[in-house]
Amino acid sequence: MLRRDIFRAGLAGVAGLFGLPQANAATAEDRLKVAYHLSDADKVNFVLGNIKNHYEGTGGNVEIVLVVHGPALAAFKAKSASGATSSRFAGLVEQGLVPQACANTLRGMDIALVDLLEGFQVADKGGVVKLAELQRQGYVYLRP
Repeated sequence: MLRRDIFRAGLAGVAGLFGLPQANAATAEDRLKVAYHLSDADKVNFVLGNIKNHYEGTGGNVEIVLVVHGPALAAFKAKSASGATSSRFAGLVEQGLVPQACANTLRGMDIALVDLLEGFQVADKGGVVKLAELQRQGYVYLRP
């Protein structure tokens, strides 16, 4: 055991003796919840990089929803997405990213869900409505 581990164990024991709360592992309720908003096509790789950094910076202890609408959605079409975007996106989905495609944009751009990279779900009421719902559920809103 390292000296700092012995010290922490001793502090936890002392805290218990005096009835003080002890730090526990983060529960699902403690996890930070973040909603990323992406509509600008020129920010796709930047936002995916931010999300990657967010997972790394929190040790994966974060729930992230990516809401995509407008011109940015075209960058996620499976047949035309760049290799870098496809692989980065797939890796983020494996880490738990929940990508949401705006139903209005899908209709407007004549894109079907099956045309997008694997992992997307449809935000049935629209991207902006989904973002507002997520904020009401306690998600932090980020628009890089």
